[in-house]
Amino acid sequence: MQKRKIKDLLYEQVARVGKAVSSPKRLEMLEVLVQGEKMVDALARDVGIDIKLASSHLRVLKEARLVSSRREGRFIAYRLSGDDVAGLWVSLHMVAEEHLMELRAVLEKIVAAPERLTPETRAGLLDKARQGDVLVLDVRPEAEYRAGHLPYARSMPIQELEQKLAELPRDREVIAYCRGPFCLFAAEAVALLRKNGFRASKISDGIAEWSAAGMPLEGASTV
Repeated sequence: MQKRKIKDLLYEQVARVGKAVSSPKRLEMLEVLVQGEKMVDALARDVGIDIKLASSHLRVLKEARLVSSRREGRFIAYRLSGDDVAGLWVSLHMVAEEHLMELRAVLEKIVAAPERLTPETRAGLLDKARQGDVLVLDVRPEAEYRAGHLPYARSMPIQELEQKLAELPRDREVIAYCRGPFCLFAAEAVALLRKNGFRASKISDGIAEWSAAGMPLEGASTV
């Protein structure tokens, strides 16, 4: 009987994590927090909910030890509690993409479907960026770029892209990326770039997917 109680306790503790990631909005919060620390109000805006509801979701994530917080005056900032939490998000969406036809169908509807990178193509992209054969464009908010980005990537937030097209080279392919396969910033960037005569494509990797594949990042730690 004692052994049964111990086993039940073990599974109950692991289930705390499962319960914490059972909400679509909490999953989206984890994806956003992969990009770097966020104040509650900014995080609420990013995931499209009010601050009160965002705080409620964050309490659940904190109780499961998936995020940590710090106070800055009247404001509270949240961040992932470890690199392994970013890896958890990557594993979850990859398993879902592999087994859920409904998810794959939605992803296929995204304009300009992103390239799925392999270890070989990641290394090839890194080499091309190093040599200046392609321009890797990070279209996330600048603060997220500063927190961590793909090597040799240039920051140009999607909101500023149209005004800065003249700064981009036309003799190289532009490869855009954003927060990951569920982020639409890169698709918007590719559509705008192609409309204006650039050779452009996008990759499905965000910094979490890139890092989970064992590839290097530049900038500060993302957690």
